Amino acid sequence: MRRGHRPSKPQGGRPRFWGRHAVIAALANPERRVHKIFGTREALGALDLPPVMQITYADVADLGRMVPHDAPHQGLVIEVDPLEDIWLGDLIDQGRDDRRPLLVLDQVTDPHNVGAILRSAAAFDALGIVTQDRHSPPESGTIARAASGALEIIPWVRVVNLARALDEIGEAGFWRIGLDGDASQTLAQAMGDGKTALVLGAEGEGLRHNSAVHCDELAKLPISPRMESLNVSNAAAIALYAATTR
Repeated sequence: MRRGHRPSKPQGGRPRFWGRHAVIAALANPERRVHKIFGTREALGALDLPPVMQITYADVADLGRMVPHDAPHQGLVIEVDPLEDIWLGDLIDQGRDDRRPLLVLDQVTDPHNVGAILRSAAAFDALGIVTQDRHSPPESGTIARAASGALEIIPWVRVVNLARALDEIGEAGFWRIGLDGDASQTLAQAMGDGKTALVLGAEGEGLRHNSAVHCDELAKLPISPRMESLNVSNAAAIALYAATTR
């Protein structure tokens, strides 16, 4: 039986993705429904598109008006449906027999950071990411561009209650480590040999108390005292590297 609550879908129409990596990855994902593709003749000519695809040729200026100001569309824009919901229980089952790290993001709202974290998660073969539905950005072109294709391959679970999700993750045998710059031990000291869930807090505010108390341990990255903290996407990349190479 699937567990969890079905999150709401993004409002305001279909997302638009742009840029070569994001577009090619979406086209290659059998789970992604692409409705329309817009592009220059040169950019579209380099793609192997199915004959049923709705294609609109456009010049660079027209494409620029379809995306945020100065967005690097590289001659390609697509309209898509968001991916189907993924349930936390199903994701946990996928990682039952391996040690791939799981990422939990506590109210990380910047789409550039979420996209960069997805890219790092793909690079280090993470099991997936978990976010709270109401406090994380919907799928968007900004996320897809920053993720450089990883949005299509890394499972992204949205939950209603992050504390309950952390309880479920712990019950499944994951050692939940919250990253906190004030912790007394480093991440290397906190990690064991089993399955690890890395819990990262929001930009600026850090890990919330209610999330921290649902972790097994708190740990910090051993950065220089000359810097107070790292951007959350940089911290996620370093933590994933540490978890992968332990």
